[in-house]
Amino acid sequence: MVERGAVDEMPVGGEHLALDLVNSTFIRGGLRGHLVDVLVEPSDLAVWVERHAVGLDLPSVPPGELGAAELAAFLELRRALRAVLTAVVAGGSAEPAEVAVVNAAVRAVPGWVELPEGAVGEPVRRSLSGERGPVLLARVARAAVELLTGGGRELVRACPAPGCILFFLQQHARRAWCSTSCGTRVRVARHSRRQTEV
Repeated sequence: MVERGAVDEMPVGGEHLALDLVNSTFIRGGLRGHLVDVLVEPSDLAVWVERHAVGLDLPSVPPGELGAAELAAFLELRRALRAVLTAVVAGGSAEPAEVAVVNAAVRAVPGWVELPEGAVGEPVRRSLSGERGPVLLARVARAAVELLTGGGRELVRACPAPGCILFFLQQHARRAWCSTSCGTRVRVARHSRRQTEV
């Protein structure tokens, strides 16, 4: 059974945009825990988008603009990205069907960048669609493509803690877990095993 959670409850946030989408499902409670999904209703997606507005490079989305169709598209992209990331971390090739889902999301809304006014500041992202849902989906998919075809691919890790299904970028050599909670849980379990062996 899947429990509904809130975006603010995600144990790991602030990772790469694509990883944050995949990490919107997680196991609460470790090995004997239960699956939590923070994207159950369109309003949940609106909150997730609001938290990632900078990475998405879009102003906030008006309430009600993201509906059931947009949520379904994001969930399908999340599912495909989890499969692709799992294959990448294992050193294998992703299934063509999963790659096709990501590529279809990227192609759904052609986009480009332009110089800002006066050629000062950050580039301005433009797209052919005025609908926010498909634009947001395409931007997350494009971020995933850039991650998986660039130098970041070598940094993608699946958390090795038992019962954890999260991904992270290992940008520091000493980072071994997705979060301090997973690291602590593993160390406590290791300590308990040593105590019982004595």
